[in-house]
Amino acid sequence: MELIDLAATPEGRHDFVDYLSKICNTLDLDYASYASANPVSGKVVAFTTYPDAWRDHYMQKNLHLSDPTLRSAARSIAPVDWSRLEQTKAFGNVFSQAHDFGLPDIGMTVPIRGPYGEIGLFSVTSRTAPQKWAKLKKHIIADLQLSAVYMHDRVMKSDHLLDILRYPALSAREIEILQWVAVGKSQQDIGDILSISPRTVEVHLRSSREKLSALTTSQAVGRAVSMGLIYPG
Repeated sequence: MELIDLAATPEGRHDFVDYLSKICNTLDLDYASYASANPVSGKVVAFTTYPDAWRDHYMQKNLHLSDPTLRSAARSIAPVDWSRLEQTKAFGNVFSQAHDFGLPDIGMTVPIRGPYGEIGLFSVTSRTAPQKWAKLKKHIIADLQLSAVYMHDRVMKSDHLLDILRYPALSAREIEILQWVAVGKSQQDIGDILSISPRTVEVHLRSSREKLSALTTSQAVGRAVSMGLIYPG
């Protein structure tokens, strides 16, 4: 999955990173970050208050592909305290590199599931001692969950960022064929309409199913409709 740094955009820097910084200042945290992953488009967008050196290293090494704070939270419906993560090789690899950059290993990730199948992951860290962190966590958990939802909604309502997250790279012909399927045409019918063979129609449909992470053509049509790529029949 491709990682896109939202902090590199004026909109991301001004709106989202500033908001994360305010959360850290208000809740007595050291760093905060947000990432949103979409299983359809294969995109991950992110922004963070971490130092630029760590952010650049993280992206260059593609650590988002193995980061246990993201992978575990993406499978959870409840906030994930990093102290409860399984001590795997990936855990040791990511956290040892973070330690080299002087970053704390105490933190939490709050998952948010959105209406388009995307998953938002809001993470915070603290340099406090474990016992103090346990008390702080109880005190701020409600605020963290509200902040996570608020941030996710803001990201998803941003037209530019929504396009990055939401739309898979379907070709014009793939969209055209899905539209004909949506109105009830068979592969033979579509082939006749477009002057291509039914086999070529199936090739395009197979590609559309893969891009939309759909098991069947009906699922692909449903997702394309929900995304506004085609219209229902």
